[in-house]
Amino acid sequence: MRVITFEEPGQVRVSLESPADLVPGSVRIRTLYSGVSAGTELTAYRGTNPYLSSKWDTERRLFVEGQTHAYPLTGWGYQEVGEVVEAAPDVADPPVGSLVWGIWGHRAEAVVPAEKLVGHVLPPGADPLTGIFARVGAIALNAVHAADVHLGDQIAIFGQGVIGLLATRMAVLSGARVVAADAIPDRLELARSFGAAETFDVTAGSVAEFMRKRIDGADTVIELSGNHLGLHEAIRTVRKGGRVVAAGFYQGDGIGLRLGEEFHHNQVQLVSSQIGGVASWLAHRWDVERLQRTFMELVHRGEVDAGRLVSHVMPAERAQEAYELLDKHQSEVLQLVFRFEESQ
Repeated sequence: MRVITFEEPGQVRVSLESPADLVPGSVRIRTLYSGVSAGTELTAYRGTNPYLSSKWDTERRLFVEGQTHAYPLTGWGYQEVGEVVEAAPDVADPPVGSLVWGIWGHRAEAVVPAEKLVGHVLPPGADPLTGIFARVGAIALNAVHAADVHLGDQIAIFGQGVIGLLATRMAVLSGARVVAADAIPDRLELARSFGAAETFDVTAGSVAEFMRKRIDGADTVIELSGNHLGLHEAIRTVRKGGRVVAAGFYQGDGIGLRLGEEFHHNQVQLVSSQIGGVASWLAHRWDVERLQRTFMELVHRGEVDAGRLVSHVMPAERAQEAYELLDKHQSEVLQLVFRFEESQ
């Protein structure tokens, strides 16, 4: 079966792997679509992922000397949707023929424990493409939860890629007044259609100065650009005692992040949001699975139009071309999706 592999930085191959055996308690899924998480996967394509140069000690929760992952990297990806084509004799749910969303990587087929797909069946008539947004939608919702949004809060959201746009929509649904910031006009236009009260082109000046002229700074900023300069400007944008939710995947040294300035003088709260867990004060009620299901319910009810974010659907065989496009022309791509159904 076809699987996408990062051979080394800049080199992607569609290779073959043997189909996995169907074991008790599992189902076989034939992949229809697999979405690309541009931020995470470009770190593998470019060779900048910290797992490639450091070892993650899971017990001490520290990066230490060593290496966690090494090339070739096979089957990355965490935004899949497919059809259940076979089930073990002891499995009744999900039934054969159903469409399910989950995580099994950029591969044409996978055997997945049925228990991991409980609540993951797409309803009749749903567009299968929407299934690829469950994980990124959960990432966005997690950031909104970490922002501790209240009705009437003034929020800025930096970075209007897929996750930023979804965060904008869900912050609006939560009662916030959102200013969406980005450098790409088309994404700012989408942000307006997703409910942003105002937008700001970051190439035109300072978001912090723009916000302070209007409301003396934002209550909270959700930073999703993954850029250290963006994180610094987010810190400048919140009012004294405000919160910045750092939800981007920052790479390398923090060039441009000057913590002795507004961060120090304005007593800014800096909170990390990462899909490995929910905000600590919500952990007794929320987990990642609930985040995913909640987001998909919003999609199915029509409150989040995730399908509008798909900009490119490409056959899996064109993976090298797809990652080159993301790497060199990222502003032209919003959500890129691999299509596997023609690869069978």
